[in-house]
Amino acid sequence: MSIDVLGPLRTRLRLTFSGQSEGIPAWETALEEGDDAGYFAPDSAVWAVHSSMAPVASGIRALLTQALHPGVLAGVVDHSNYRSDPLGRLAGTIRWIFTVTYGDTAAARRACERVRHVHSAVAGTYVSSRGEFLPYSANDPALAEWVHIAFTDAFLRAYEAFEGPVPGGADSYVSEWAIAGELMGVADPPRTEAALRARIEEYDAAGQLSGGPRVDEVVAFLRHPPLDPLLRPGYAVLFGAVLETMPQRHLDLLGLTRPHLGPVPLPMAAAARGTLAVIGRALGPIGPSEAAARRRLARLGLL
Repeated sequence: MSIDVLGPLRTRLRLTFSGQSEGIPAWETALEEGDDAGYFAPDSAVWAVHSSMAPVASGIRALLTQALHPGVLAGVVDHSNYRSDPLGRLAGTIRWIFTVTYGDTAAARRACERVRHVHSAVAGTYVSSRGEFLPYSANDPALAEWVHIAFTDAFLRAYEAFEGPVPGGADSYVSEWAIAGELMGVADPPRTEAALRARIEEYDAAGQLSGGPRVDEVVAFLRHPPLDPLLRPGYAVLFGAVLETMPQRHLDLLGLTRPHLGPVPLPMAAAARGTLAVIGRALGPIGPSEAAARRRLARLGLL
């Protein structure tokens, strides 16, 4: 009789990613429904990046980067339940990503409309890097753009670091995922890697990014989130490896340093690849969302 040594890890990963619910969430199987191929094809850069294990690490980098904009951070701290229900928030984000990635166009639009509806109540004031009190709204195009470009950059860089070159090139991923930005109200999202880099630098050059006590609180939470004990060692490896992919300027604002032992840098990428490989073995080669999308495409004669 064979022993499933990865069974406990698989169970805890699924519970974590689904918000502590058992089984496959209904929204994932519902991606089999629909009347068109969706915004992204199976051979797209978006499918390649999002179907890999790299997004497990990408999410850490995206959240750290997004926290550098005090307007975005104020919306998270003042209105979200990231401390009281972090897994629920994670599950909601995963639902949005996979629905936009794998759903038909109607499902993708509904997912974005749902998020924008929730965001309509997220408003208030924040203190800018210059000490000004400014209004914010989560659906403001400038804040939505920072969230989008931080996400795009994080997913692109993590894939390159832990998987390799993006099929079709980095520009393909940036250009394709710009559709998601537009669905979320971003007026003119970057469509090339160079434009993405330039736009991120423009936010910093304009003095829109900052660190500070609020950032420190979020960083402390992300460094040690309330995960199942079985998942904590792997998370620590991924957190350290993500820091290796980030610009020094962002690390300085976050108050973080790349992993090191005394003066010697610790190479974390190989350990992260090993961790992600184990996660991939535990979860299997095709996730429920992608499998449902493939059934829809087969039904429509598109696969």
